[in-house]
Amino acid sequence: VQLVESGGGSVQAGGSLKLSCQASGYTSRRYAVAWFRQAPGEEREGVAAIDSDSTTTTYADSVKGRFTISKDNDKDTLYLQMNSLKPEDTAMYFCAADRLVYSCNLLLMNEYRHWGQGTQVTVS
Repeated sequence: VQLVESGGGSVQAGGSLKLSCQASGYTSRRYAVAWFRQAPGEEREGVAAIDSDSTTTTYADSVKGRFTISKDNDKDTLYLQMNSLKPEDTAMYFCAADRLVYSCNLLLMNEYRHWGQGTQVTVS
């Protein structure tokens, strides 16, 4: 599985960005997918995730109501719409995927074996 993120950039506080994660190499579409972020000097944290059945989405408390995760199975693409951005959202954003992730663990980094290289988001 290969994951390639895009859509990062610099934006003023209150602005919006939409991140994309193009996936390839899937043998099955039944993958849990997620967005994580990591700020300098901080641990990587889960931001939003969708389970393998696409029946459960979950968000970190810090982004609830501002970020929306979605995926397009026909395009094998995962998205993260980010609105009302704050300076504290500044980080490198990574997408991740794995087949066997329990719904209660969707935002745990160690549950995912496949990762993209990341895309930088800077909010000033």
